[in-house]
Amino acid sequence: MRARAFALVIISYLVALAAAAAAVAVYPGPKSPLALVAVGDLAATVIIFLFSVAFRNSSFYDPYWSVAPVFIAGYLIVGFESSAPVARQALVAVCITVYGVRLTYNWARGWTGLDHEDWRYVDLRRHTGPMFQVVNFLGIMLFPTVLVYLGCVPMIPALVDGAAPLNLWDAAGVVVVLGGTAIEGLADHQLRRFARERRSREAIMDRGLWAWSRHPNYFGEISVWFGVLFFGMGSGAFAPWMTIGAGAMVFLFVAISIPMMEKRQRDRKPAYVEYQRRTSMLIPWPPRGGRSDAGRNPARSAQAEPAERHR
Repeated sequence: MRARAFALVIISYLVALAAAAAAVAVYPGPKSPLALVAVGDLAATVIIFLFSVAFRNSSFYDPYWSVAPVFIAGYLIVGFESSAPVARQALVAVCITVYGVRLTYNWARGWTGLDHEDWRYVDLRRHTGPMFQVVNFLGIMLFPTVLVYLGCVPMIPALVDGAAPLNLWDAAGVVVVLGGTAIEGLADHQLRRFARERRSREAIMDRGLWAWSRHPNYFGEISVWFGVLFFGMGSGAFAPWMTIGAGAMVFLFVAISIPMMEKRQRDRKPAYVEYQRRTSMLIPWPPRGGRSDAGRNPARSAQAEPAERHR
């Protein structure tokens, strides 16, 4: 059943890719990268939504967050006449592919099949009743699609329009994208290992990176999008409004995802309030009051359930 579920997901994304290509081909408006990426992105999202409705599982959308940037980068490189240095194109392509493959693999290893749907979607389905499919399309799918699109906008000057030679902004982009990917990967690995070893479902994850940040995986994710922004800033064709994407990512995690996750943790784990008191919310920082004794007492240490997804 798990193999069948993954086959359906792969088919859904191939259909979405075909729909995006068709939408771009027939689009009558300006043939600018900004417009064409938006058109293809929207068409692909609609297809994934339809599959989620057909199979009653909104987690069909979960890989979209990490898959879409890879295809957007590839389309910008091969689909337009470009003045960007090939070296910058190669750096962006490699960095965003490493990020996308890592994050997609992290989702795939935790998704058990069509019987498994992100707990947030389950809650929304229960609370919204007959209006769920409206929430499903607008909130679960279209909203993050718009955020990822905005986050990818700096790729347009980096991969198409900008002719500036490689510079320190590109070096910063490489370091921040790959560094953020590594932080996110390590945080996910530590959380999965904890989930296997914990002795109580009320235990709090405060080992490793989680001793310095309550959400190091989110910090890594935000870092990736700032790295993409840095590539754009070094291109020579960057516009200030293109910072909206990175700012929107900060808003998503700080104003929506983190409060939702932390409310769930406080409701389920009485010790989480103390963990909040001593541990930085997002940016890794030494814990208040010194190092936690969590690593010395496994019965008291480490965290709840692994996050179902990164956002």
